[in-house]
Amino acid sequence: MAADGTPEGLQPSLSVFDTAMVVVSLVVGIGIFRTPALVAGAVRGTGPFLLAWGIGAAVAVVGGLVFAEIGSRFPRAGGFYKVVAYCFHPLPAFLLNWAQVLMQGAGAAGVAVVGSEYLLRALGYGTAGGVPPAWVAALMLGVLLGLNGLGVRTGARTQNLLSLSKIILIFGLAALGLLLAPTAKSLIPVSTAGKDAAAGPGLGGWLTALTAVFYAYGGCQNTMNLAGDVRDARLKLPRAVLLGVGIVAALYLSINAAYVRALGTEAVAASPLVAADLARRAVGRSGENLVSLAIFLSAAGFVNATILHVPRTYLAMAEDRLLPSVLARLDPRTRAQGAGLLFFAATAFTPLLFLGSFENLLGYVMFTDALSLALVASCLFRLRRRGEGDRAGSAWRMPGYPWLPAAFVLVTLGVAATVLVGQTPIALAGCAVILLGIPLYVIMRRSLTDRGTTRC
Repeated sequence: MAADGTPEGLQPSLSVFDTAMVVVSLVVGIGIFRTPALVAGAVRGTGPFLLAWGIGAAVAVVGGLVFAEIGSRFPRAGGFYKVVAYCFHPLPAFLLNWAQVLMQGAGAAGVAVVGSEYLLRALGYGTAGGVPPAWVAALMLGVLLGLNGLGVRTGARTQNLLSLSKIILIFGLAALGLLLAPTAKSLIPVSTAGKDAAAGPGLGGWLTALTAVFYAYGGCQNTMNLAGDVRDARLKLPRAVLLGVGIVAALYLSINAAYVRALGTEAVAASPLVAADLARRAVGRSGENLVSLAIFLSAAGFVNATILHVPRTYLAMAEDRLLPSVLARLDPRTRAQGAGLLFFAATAFTPLLFLGSFENLLGYVMFTDALSLALVASCLFRLRRRGEGDRAGSAWRMPGYPWLPAAFVLVTLGVAATVLVGQTPIALAGCAVILLGIPLYVIMRRSLTDRGTTRC
């Protein structure tokens, strides 16, 4: 282990631009093609709709700064687990990892549902057709799991075929809406122009909207794990995060401006598949089908990428005795993780079976994610108090401390509280999943003690 805590032999090679592109790829997903309807329905009116996305960008920037400083002060391999264990205790660190392990499958299921909705739209079934999107999502998951079960090389080839540029797709849609589509007759719908619109959305409406917005902006926190790969990470990682989040904010604000210009907020609120409606208004039915198929393939690519890398996370955790050793087994011929793929299948199909809709899966994922983000972000206060990284005199310090980090923690806790109040059974299910990690932690810790080690 090197003096800064990074593994020996690790040669940092990523530039600011390289890392910014990683941020963009981690954040920009399928949510921007599905969540605008939820946001518009919660706040109503063009101004509040665009403001919600602007607030999301601001919070994402603050979150990016928080995690950039954590990565700068604690550039250790192991990411969330190591920093939470160092700042607090191995138990909450293990529970965080356990929750994230299970949520990856639910997140992939949610993306599969969105992709399936767009595929059904392209095939002419619309959003109220006779085929439930969850069935198509289950079929997508089953096919991709089967392909990855044939071997890592087959999964990688599938990923290469499915990889599309989401940045080009979003900018293309924004251009269609802003340049080609006719302007909607009214950007402020008549039904919201009365007393309710004048009063504006209440706190509950804003929190509901921001929960969906934060889902679309989620992911930049994972760049904390790249600190050991970035050249001069203490200085360049924060710049890369700001650049990456800035690009994402520009993408999201431009496409949402295109949505409301071409459709109006009432139509956006009533359109779960808003990207398809935008394309249809701009270039007709053929454009709608093309965009719907592109989003379906993009969703499939994301799901396949998740299937490729998440079982490798199980393998690493099993090798560190944080999960049962069976999850580290590889097929000697195909190099596929049979047990790992089956475990991932369970984490994806179970929530898909019981929750079904994207809205329910969103609440399930965001409740756990919000709690996890609040816990990890709070580590910054402990790292500063301990002077971690200050001894070398080069630790990066984010502006606005301690108020901005505290505000970020409170906002993420507010998101979790919103899900708890609005979708109580789903939030309680998330709590149960987290608590199920406690007996597993006890078992794994005893196993390590019996072997003469206390790595957990």
